Amino acid sequence: MGPHPATWMRSLPQGLFCEPGGFFIDPLRAVDRAVITHAHSDHARPGHRHVLATRETLALMRARMGAERAGEAQQALGWGEVLGINGVEVRLLPAGHVLGSAQVAMTYRGSRAVVSGDYKRQADPTCRGFEPAPCDVFVTEATFALPVFRHPPAGQEIARLLASVALFPERTHVVGCYALGKCQRLIALLREAGWDRPIYLHGALAAMCEVYSALGQRLGELPAATVAAKGALVGAIVLAPPGAVADRWARRLADPVVAMASGWMRVRQRAKSRGVELPLVISDHADWDELNATIDEVGAPEVWVTHGQEDALIHAVAARGIKGRALRLVGYGEEDEAGA
Repeated sequence: MGPHPATWMRSLPQGLFCEPGGFFIDPLRAVDRAVITHAHSDHARPGHRHVLATRETLALMRARMGAERAGEAQQALGWGEVLGINGVEVRLLPAGHVLGSAQVAMTYRGSRAVVSGDYKRQADPTCRGFEPAPCDVFVTEATFALPVFRHPPAGQEIARLLASVALFPERTHVVGCYALGKCQRLIALLREAGWDRPIYLHGALAAMCEVYSALGQRLGELPAATVAAKGALVGAIVLAPPGAVADRWARRLADPVVAMASGWMRVRQRAKSRGVELPLVISDHADWDELNATIDEVGAPEVWVTHGQEDALIHAVAARGIKGRALRLVGYGEEDEAGA
């Protein structure tokens, strides 16, 4: 057993720092060396000198912020590959959050720490599923770390959407969803459920869908909603950013049924306050049961908790003899909470 990860990993204002490796994981400001778990902009910031990530994450970062701002030097690390950085062995393991999302597994002098980034445990046709890895310290997110959050199977929620479409064939169903990850997952789930008609997109969602398609994801016909004739949208499904579904943009649609796909839709008051008629509890984060099951699965005697309901999760793991620590890294969380 080597030195405990608490002796070589530190929480600094810039983010989580691997001291012997000289790199940060998902730093909150520009640094010399960054390892990025996934391309959401609260984890992938611009301006780093050296960036290490999966091929897919780097492609999505370049599309979101431009090649230069995505990192002066960019290095892709494949699944299962091991990279030595100043005596630290670094591997990227699938996190199941969005396309290319990874956990960062670090081994130093015989001890191992795994930083989860954001993750989910439900199957997602657009990305590799989460792979648990035994470790001495597991750094986990806690977005939905309260017992009230238990996500239903995503396929069940898609069935609710399609049942509503069948019930109201004269109306347009507009679904609020985050541009990276949630949008493409919804499309893939709808295709799996047999919806082979065009799925119309708000313009803000098109760019990320194009990157997914370029990386081999088959999403089907995705015409722009803004140029479609109003009659073509009758009985159709339209995807749009969360901020657009209750906006003037949606008023041109045919008597829209406003839906929202997010883990936060479990909270009825949130759905009501946003004018959501059809809340869809589809999340790209682990729920309470999945967080706890994952912690038990990796077997880490110590768990560090970031961005979310840290206290509840720390209390729950303490009851099982696991040491918990709140990192309280400020600055993480979806750009729009509906992205969750």
